[in-house]
Amino acid sequence: MSNSDLADIFKLYADLSELHGGNAFKIKSFASASFRIDKITDPLFGKSVQELENIEGIGKSIAQKIDEIYKTGGFKELQELMDATPEGVRDIMRIKGIGPKKVAMIWKEMGVESVGELLYACKENRLAQYKGFGLKTQESVSKQIEFIYASASFFHYAKVYQPAQDLLAELRLLECADRVEICGELRRKLEVLQSLEYIIETDDEASLRDELSACEWLEETETGYVYVGYPVQLYTSNKTNFAQQWFELSSVVAHRDKVLSAISVKASFAQEKEIYEAAGFPFMEPELRENNGEFERAAKGSLPQLITYSDLKGPLHNHSTWSDGLHTIETMANWCIEKGYSYLGMADHSKSAFYANGLSEERVIKQQEEIAKLNQGFGDKFKIFAGIECDILYDGKLDYEADVLKTFDYVVASVHSVLKMTEEKAMSRLISAIENPYTTILGHPTGRLLLMREGYPINHQKIIDACAANGVILELNANPYRLDIDWRWIDYALNKGVSISINPDAHEVNGFLDMFYGIEVARKGFLSKEMCFNAQSKEFLMAHFAKRKG
Repeated sequence: MSNSDLADIFKLYADLSELHGGNAFKIKSFASASFRIDKITDPLFGKSVQELENIEGIGKSIAQKIDEIYKTGGFKELQELMDATPEGVRDIMRIKGIGPKKVAMIWKEMGVESVGELLYACKENRLAQYKGFGLKTQESVSKQIEFIYASASFFHYAKVYQPAQDLLAELRLLECADRVEICGELRRKLEVLQSLEYIIETDDEASLRDELSACEWLEETETGYVYVGYPVQLYTSNKTNFAQQWFELSSVVAHRDKVLSAISVKASFAQEKEIYEAAGFPFMEPELRENNGEFERAAKGSLPQLITYSDLKGPLHNHSTWSDGLHTIETMANWCIEKGYSYLGMADHSKSAFYANGLSEERVIKQQEEIAKLNQGFGDKFKIFAGIECDILYDGKLDYEADVLKTFDYVVASVHSVLKMTEEKAMSRLISAIENPYTTILGHPTGRLLLMREGYPINHQKIIDACAANGVILELNANPYRLDIDWRWIDYALNKGVSISINPDAHEVNGFLDMFYGIEVARKGFLSKEMCFNAQSKEFLMAHFAKRKG
């Protein structure tokens, strides 16, 4: 169990306790413990009570609870609260914007005990009638529930990536499986998926089914299989048809049909490349098989060599202990050096992000002094760029005056507050920031959180056009819950000459690894290393930043 899982358990206890009118001091204690545990990088699970007590921020009571969770899988008080709370009410607690006290009102006073009942109450305009809610809250709750329902059968690519590899390894051990490959949405690297799909080559389907039925790690259902909670679809093929079926199962229908309809003579294929050759097309990687412009590019001879993870030279949007990160700048720099990167960009939060310990003007100076000192020690082999993630304020202005903005090597401009906007407001706010001469990179352009929060509405074409006109780079925020800008708009940006910066938004060194997921979806948008800003050399970036500031 990870520290994040432990933090979720303590947060759940605090919320349920507040829901049931528990002791305020104890609620605060567990909520604080949750926040603290989520920030600790050293694994807590399995440590002795004494070891836990010696960790700053973890007292005797919390240490004992962690130990109890380790030994029994939970703790008594939490289980009692869960038993006293209907499952549907616990689901309601996951809706943003209505805390435990409001959930208690919904449950106790309105008699609502499920998300479905709550949606119905909103449609009947009943929620708005209760004190503390109102029409705006009712509308927000209704939209969130509908979003939850629409997203219920999906899961994040990053969440399932490792389980999918594990299942692949298990399937390849089956005696009746001559070859097993990933196909479907997972092979096309979609950011959110509905199932894990595999194609199995076999000459004995009956024996294969018997083997699968005997597997303890695979649960059979009426519609397919389930592996560690994820739905699985298994397809079988013989050796002769394997390549074509693998191709068909790894393409959207429109892409598949365009290729197959161009083949004049029926034949069997040993490899997918032979299928494209027979159709008169260049080979297209599975992530491009979306019928999203790949054939138009092929006709022009402009299918690029897609970017790879090894092409990256360094991350540019990261947070240290100067704001809300877990590691020092020096620790993060040393990690990057060990991984072979040429540079690190520090973009801690600006002053308006008070919730994230944003930097005042005085602290900006001190941080830049620290970066300058570290750079002296690195010499020419590595460089830390002194940037900032600068809040785009409600009026579209950046969070510092020009005399401060000009001291940074670069500025990542992002929206973090007042996310509920009309398209008109969102556009005016973003365009103003893009037109600010100090904006270097537009950070996570829509503010979306996949399967959790829709982004604010924007006109992507106009935003990209504005970036092109003002020389602003677009961020592909590689946090797997963001992946923002949406890959579907990368091709348009490239055609307008707008380069993409794949950034992890890392708050600790392990966060740098999220760039892998950014690469996965960037490839879907035809991104090459030439058009990826942080796949360029340290010298290129230094020249670009100097020119931009000049």
